[in-house]
Formats: sequence, structure tokens, C-alpha cells
Amino acid sequence: MKSKVYLIKAKRHENADLISRKARAVYLALGLNEKIQPEDFVALKIHFGEKNNTGYIKPRWLTGIIDEVLKKSHRAFLSDSNTLYVGNRSNSVDHIRLAWEHGFTPEVVRIPVIIADGLVGREKSEVRVQGQRIKSSRIASAFLHSDAMLCLTHVTGHVQTGVGAAIKNLGMGCASRAGKLDQHSVVHPRVNAKQCRNCGVCLRYCPAEAIIQAESYVMIDDEKCIGCGECLVVCKYGAVKMKWDEDSRRLQEKMAEYALSVKNHFQGKICFLNFILQVTKDCDCMAKNQPAIAEDVGIVGSLDPVAVDRASIDLVIKSCGQDAFKQGYNIDWSVQLAYGEKIGLGSQKYELVELKEF
Repeated sequence: MKSKVYLIKAKRHENADLISRKARAVYLALGLNEKIQPEDFVALKIHFGEKNNTGYIKPRWLTGIIDEVLKKSHRAFLSDSNTLYVGNRSNSVDHIRLAWEHGFTPEVVRIPVIIADGLVGREKSEVRVQGQRIKSSRIASAFLHSDAMLCLTHVTGHVQTGVGAAIKNLGMGCASRAGKLDQHSVVHPRVNAKQCRNCGVCLRYCPAEAIIQAESYVMIDDEKCIGCGECLVVCKYGAVKMKWDEDSRRLQEKMAEYALSVKNHFQGKICFLNFILQVTKDCDCMAKNQPAIAEDVGIVGSLDPVAVDRASIDLVIKSCGQDAFKQGYNIDWSVQLAYGEKIGLGSQKYELVELKEF
């Protein structure tokens, strides 16, 4: 049976109130709002965007959705978990301040921002999974104490998974720092000494101080490396490499198993909205403005994370006539979809329903 995916066309330069009404229409079509009870804690899972990043979902685009959720429960909150790498989103104080800087203030969104895994990312709960890749997932506690979830995702390319969409937002984004490390634990880049110019840029960007500068090239200390991929992104000379066929597959499969553990927790009280606006080569963890790699499509929503990601990718490819994600990084992003389907996370078969009234 095909999963329904609702689409409403939109452009990021449209008036924020118009985009808000469109997002609200997609959300209401999913039916989750009818299931929310007055005492429910409702997590709106989002990525607030790294400092200087501009691609993240804008807070005013969410006001219509928030209006509807608040009609059902006043215990709604916006949330993300702390990052594995050290930076503006690796502790709750700096993370919340950054969210404010990006407009997620009480005056605008009218609900609090709560970082789900506590002050420094240690507040977690373990969920038994018994998957092929992991036996238990380490999920940020606030998510597992919630009764319903809206997974709100900006669709992007990604240096390690090819595509970052709902599955990544759910699996990686809901994991505690320990859970993120678990997923990245064997994903380590290597340096091609012949291509390395020893410029030192990667040293400045490495959050784990895992890069060692030798006489004519750099080396990566596997014991310190956390697998974040920052060095791969910033290297201008292509000297940093990964074994994509091996490392990316493992990461994507772990990510899907983590996503399943979170989805199962909510027992049907979870939905997924993907914003296909300013689709960029890299995810919103990049601390810079990034140009779009595809035309804006709009907002899609589903109760099925695999279907909504499959539809999002298909729409992007259709909009630009080529696989824009593989143009950025030659990674087989289909692994997370196929594996997610295999383990019961969702289906790649979908029925696209376009909404024209909002």
C-alpha cells in the first residue's frame, strides 16, 4: 500500500505569512493534530541552523503550525539535541542563544526552546533496538518523555549520507551526543599525502583536534577523530577521503535503526514535514551561507519518513533534471531509504497529493 505524501508548492522568497499558511495546510492534512491531547508534551524537532547559516527553516514559517498545536496542548516546544562536534550547538546555553539569534524567540514562536539532551548532551535514555547494526539506541531524553512529535526538516545534501532529510533528522538529530558518536564511531576520513598542500585549514576546523601537521602533509589520529566530516568539507584540494561505499552504508543503516527506535516510541503520534526550499550541497551544520543546488519545490508532509524523503528526493531531481545530491557528493543516498524500508521504518512507494487550497 502506498503512503500518502502531501505537497504544496512554495518558494523561499514568498511572504513568510504565506509560507506559514502553506505549512499549516500540509500539517493539518496529516491528521496528527486531531490525536494531540491537552496534557501531551509535543516536541517540534527542528535544526536551528549553525551560526552564519541561512538555509534553516525560518521561525515565521512555523507560526501557522504552532497555532494549531497550541489549540490542542500548551505543552509544545521546539527542540534539537546538542552536536557531537564542539561549537555553538554543543551545549544548551550556546545552542539556545543561537536559536534566539535566528529568530526562534518567545515573541515570534510563542513556545519555548528546549535542548533535548541537557546542558552538555549527557541526558539520554537507551531504547532496545536489536537491529543488525545496533542493539540499543541512545536518544536525547526530552524526546522520549514527549507524547507527540512533529519532525520538521530542511532537505539538504550531506557529506556523509548524500541526503539529509527526515530520516536523518529523526535518527541522527534525536540522538544524544553518545548516540551520535555511536553512529559515527567507525566513519573516519583519511588523508592522501600526495594531494595534501599542508595549508592547515583542516586543523582550524577540526573540533576534536585530531589532525596532526607533519612536514609536508597532515595526518588524522583515529583515536581522537569523531567522524564529523568537517575536514572533508573544508579541504580545497580533495586530499581528505572517505571509503564511501563502506563507511556511508554503515552510517546510513545505523541512522535508520535509530530513526525507527524514535518513530516506534510515538506509536502513531508523529508526522514529518520536509521543506524543499534552498536545497544546499551541505547540511545546516555548515556555518556559512550556501547557494541552492536546485529550484525551490515547496513543502511535503507524510506520516511515513521513508516516503516523505523518497518524494522529496524525486521532486528535487525532477526540478533540476539531474541528481543534484550526487553532483555534490557521489554517495549512494538510497541506502537509508532501502534499509529503512527493509526494517519497517516506512515505504518508498508513495502517492503524491498536491494541495492547492490553504
